[in-house]
Amino acid sequence: MKVEKEMNNRLEKKESLLWNAMHRFNPEAEQVVAVKGEGSWFTDETGKKYMDGVSGLWCLNLGHGREEIAEAAAEQMKTLSYFPLTMSHQPAIKLAAKISELLGEKYQTFFANSGSEANETAFKIARQYHNQTGNPQKYKIISRYRAYHGSTLGALSATAQANRRVKYDPTVPGFLHVYPPYSYRSIFNGSAEESDLKAAQLLEEMINWEGEETIAAFIMEPFISGGGVIIPSMKYIQRVSEICKQHNILLIMDEVVSGYGRTGKMFGFQHAAGVQPDIVTMAKGLTSGYLPLGATAVKTEIYNVFQKDGKDSHFRHVSTYGGHPAACAVALKNIEIIENENIIERVNNLAQTKLADLHQLIDHKNVGEVRQTGFLLGIEMVEDKQSKTPLADEKLAKIIGLCKEKGLIIGKNGDTVPGHNNVIIAAPPLTSTEEDLEFLIDTLQWAIRSL
Repeated sequence: MKVEKEMNNRLEKKESLLWNAMHRFNPEAEQVVAVKGEGSWFTDETGKKYMDGVSGLWCLNLGHGREEIAEAAAEQMKTLSYFPLTMSHQPAIKLAAKISELLGEKYQTFFANSGSEANETAFKIARQYHNQTGNPQKYKIISRYRAYHGSTLGALSATAQANRRVKYDPTVPGFLHVYPPYSYRSIFNGSAEESDLKAAQLLEEMINWEGEETIAAFIMEPFISGGGVIIPSMKYIQRVSEICKQHNILLIMDEVVSGYGRTGKMFGFQHAAGVQPDIVTMAKGLTSGYLPLGATAVKTEIYNVFQKDGKDSHFRHVSTYGGHPAACAVALKNIEIIENENIIERVNNLAQTKLADLHQLIDHKNVGEVRQTGFLLGIEMVEDKQSKTPLADEKLAKIIGLCKEKGLIIGKNGDTVPGHNNVIIAAPPLTSTEEDLEFLIDTLQWAIRSL
């Protein structure tokens, strides 16, 4: 009877009408179907438990099962089930004020549904801002190779990952890409910091070559996440900020992954002293994934440019569900928990006392570099340390498969750069227990040492 039931389950999955994200055709592949989550773990329909080592898609910062978050959503839905932000509602007003407080300066926030939409919003704001301040020719957006900024067509145009764009090109005109601060594979000599500063110099040279009068904005993640957890020196971020100011270019900081405690600060850019972006985009950890919500926070002096007379001076952009009352209520409760439970202090402590143990893997012949900030960690796998040739796809798949067999879901920088999808990624929920982290560390070390 049990065998027959399992057979029927497999048949149902193969005949499912669900189109899975990032799913390559494989008629023999077994799909994990989750039915329950608790803390850093979820249970599939067979009863097997897995630790989620990548927080879903980098978003489950507070883990599964926080009843107070669910209750906040339910109470809000009972009170006001929906209301558009062509007008206002209290949860959105309160959340916008809280975001401004957390960012450390006065920002106005426009709400959307996702990180992709938040970045699309930022691009439109940047172009219109320059148009309305006497620089209509400033329309180009610069981003960095290996960076991911979303899957909608404008955000994909900023996403400088060739594999993500295959069969979707040509993308939107006006997007440029520059060399990233990637010291492990740098074309420059010198220390990591020196290499990163030379990468910043390439940004300034691109601005000069293109003409600063044509550049509207530069968008960056403080730490390139999906592109392989590439962590620059803080002097790089500071230098980029200076360059943008010198050339009247808006600095857009994509905090979709880095925000809300993931890196050991509320926002990743806050690791770099003196840096204050013009625009900050966020999603994922804003609600810990409990409901969809994206946000584009804009310095008030930029927002004020949109408050002038003229039929086209206002921001002509709208999102039906962006800033949904329940999503805003969830975000407020999520932030309250992060603050009340000292989650950021906890991340900094456990990142050093537990997750840092994964740096021991550097002695393995196939580990080129271990990169970490807070609960964001990347292990670059190579065939050998001398050549730095990226580890073969089938070997990386073996590591991920072994982890899955043991009950650990781990990530990689899939569909990124041709021939360079070789970085294992760990980004567990920020509420993971010490025992959870020990399981992640032991399992991942065992899988890598099994090569």
